[in-house]
Amino acid sequence: MVTGRKELLLEGLNCASCASKIEEQIKALAGVTEVSVNFATKKLSLETERVEELEQVIQEVRNIIRKLEPDVTVSEKKVDFTQKKAFLLMGLDCANCAAKIESQVQNISGVKSAMVNFPAKKLLVEVSSGSNNADILSHIQERIKRIEPDVEVRPAGEEKKVLAREEEKHGEKMETIRLAVGALLFAVAIVFTFSFTTEAVLYGISYLLVGGEVLLKSVRNISRGQVFDENFLMSIATLGAFAIRQFPEAVAVMLFYQVGELFQDYAVNRSRKSIASLMDIRPDFANLKVGNETKQVSPESVNIGDIIVVKPGEKVPLDGKVVEGTSMVDTSAMTGESVPREAVPGGDVLAGFINKSGVLSIEVTKKFAESTVSKILDLVENAAGKKAPTENFITKFARYYTPVVVFGALGIALLPPLFIPGATFSQWIYRALVVLVISCPCALVISIPLGFFGGIGGASRNGVLVKGGNYLEALNNVKIAVFDKTGTLTKGVFKVTSLVPAGDFSKDKLLEYASFAEVHSNHPIAKSIIEAYGQKVATEKIETYEEISGHGIKVKVGGEEILAGNIKLMKKEGVEYSQEQIVGTVVHLAVNKKYAGYIVISDEIKEDSPRAMQQLKELGVRKLVMLTGDNQAVGQAVGKSLGLDEVRAELLPDHKVEQVEKLNREKGPKERLMFVGDGINDAPVLARADIGVAMGGLGSDAAIEAADVVLMTDEPSKLATAIKIARRTRGIVWQNIIMAMLVKGIFLVLGAFGVATMWEAVFADVGVALIAILNAMRVMRFNPAEPLVAR
Repeated sequence: MVTGRKELLLEGLNCASCASKIEEQIKALAGVTEVSVNFATKKLSLETERVEELEQVIQEVRNIIRKLEPDVTVSEKKVDFTQKKAFLLMGLDCANCAAKIESQVQNISGVKSAMVNFPAKKLLVEVSSGSNNADILSHIQERIKRIEPDVEVRPAGEEKKVLAREEEKHGEKMETIRLAVGALLFAVAIVFTFSFTTEAVLYGISYLLVGGEVLLKSVRNISRGQVFDENFLMSIATLGAFAIRQFPEAVAVMLFYQVGELFQDYAVNRSRKSIASLMDIRPDFANLKVGNETKQVSPESVNIGDIIVVKPGEKVPLDGKVVEGTSMVDTSAMTGESVPREAVPGGDVLAGFINKSGVLSIEVTKKFAESTVSKILDLVENAAGKKAPTENFITKFARYYTPVVVFGALGIALLPPLFIPGATFSQWIYRALVVLVISCPCALVISIPLGFFGGIGGASRNGVLVKGGNYLEALNNVKIAVFDKTGTLTKGVFKVTSLVPAGDFSKDKLLEYASFAEVHSNHPIAKSIIEAYGQKVATEKIETYEEISGHGIKVKVGGEEILAGNIKLMKKEGVEYSQEQIVGTVVHLAVNKKYAGYIVISDEIKEDSPRAMQQLKELGVRKLVMLTGDNQAVGQAVGKSLGLDEVRAELLPDHKVEQVEKLNREKGPKERLMFVGDGINDAPVLARADIGVAMGGLGSDAAIEAADVVLMTDEPSKLATAIKIARRTRGIVWQNIIMAMLVKGIFLVLGAFGVATMWEAVFADVGVALIAILNAMRVMRFNPAEPLVAR
């Protein structure tokens, strides 16, 4: 079946319920096979079988939108489909080189964006659909070979990973053998007495075996204009030691440097595997039902509408709806919740859930590329590309730090012998070489990105998706937390609790009129009224339908005009209404401008909300504010029970943005404002806040797209978890920065005054890097029950 696809931009679309109505009506068009309206991005994606009549279909779509939302401007967007490709960078062990690779790959024609995830050894590239993949891969390999000749580029994939691990192990084995032989020759030269020439040859062969690779890299880098890196520093320091006939120390420094690098690689690889295991939620296969049989296929090959079977102990491979069977499913990998959920016929299940007991037959509702698990994995992998300010600072610092130290070492080698009586060149050159060994910034350049990467991975394991290190670091400085009410602090499950008719109207008639007004709305209040009505609404009787933003709905049914909404609607239409103070959400009704009564709808506060507010206060959040479109009485009642500092009620969607603007002016320059909402209706406010947090984002594409942080469950207490993880990450990152700076500073001074030798210099470089990497791994072992730390 041939289909045509179009993407339209809906400028001025500010009503989430209207977006769903537009989607619903377009779906009903003849020949339309798929349609989705993304309110957060104001985009409409359309697929139709009527390829020959595509322009006519677009015109029909425009007519529907014009009828429902006259103020929305529809424009066509040329769909420039892009493909995301991931490559494994085998042998990439240099964080500085990772940044150079990223910069070079971005300049390749056809590449829209490139990001190197150093901790995961991955290159993520976005290419235009018309680009030749083979050419792009060839260009990528060519650029990377120029920067890092020993790095091998491979398309990332499950079948490649095993081979990649085997080759990596083989490489480590050969490296170990080479170092062992070099160490043996070094030991022979030290233990036994030989002539000067024989001794020099033994030390020379040992040095070349141990450090030949470093020398080669240094020469290659210099030829490409990349002078100031660790290879250059080690080469100059050890060759200088040879020049002043310090053979044992020259070989020892290179040997211990290489052994340290080997341990360092091992530690980094361990941390990579630990982080990967945190997100081990990618399903390996799907049991596709074909007739009366099932066959094992890859999740990518399953289509929407197919039936898959998930047996006990297996992962749910794709998002879908249970059509047969009941079971308990473990959602901990996705949400951080330890208590299993029940899966029943008609209920939704998501890829990444683990089936614990019964056999489930599931109808697939999303392709694997669009599934929640795929989005989460992509989000966590790409998060490393959004660097925290601390990471950016260290990258810039390392760029200037190394050249400064190199020229400082040159000064130490040349100036004292010229100006200090009795000072010799050999003595001060040795001290300068010690300084060079110490100066390598590896400990900072590797451990800090690793710390943020681990923090993001640890947060995802606890049901908190953070879109980048910048947002993780910003969570440390949250001083004002602003909340939407419905669905965020309250359950968002509305129930009709009271029907109060006026005049000659009965309760049944009041409910019937309300159901006509609310039948086309997806708002929880509307759904509760339809549920209370309990009958099929005769929608064919509705003659006209108008939604008045921030007020309510006006419909015409059988010649009668029905108004349903808040007090503002009654005032606007000149209807005299009941003035009683009622706690709860109230829908007032009028028929032909005559007041018909009101319906009271109540919403419950989440059990978790009071604890969440208390925890945020304990963590040092200065001000808790709730913004709601509900009436003042309801807002104040909820605010009082939760201990909020401020409640601002009866707000239209654009008023919420204004209130956030006002609150923004109350915070200090380094303080951050966090807004927590549902990620759909609150998209403009989420975008305006310093940190936008979407609640209950599990399965919600709009929430994942609109927010900076997504809480995968409906628990507000996850906010405290997110802040605690952010503070733990920052604490460990700054421990590494202070430790590395302090140790290097002390040894630089000791080296310059001749107290520290090459042996101590090796510890100040490789030893500190190793300790920093092991320390960075601690961020993944976060326990949500650990004590709160206020600032």
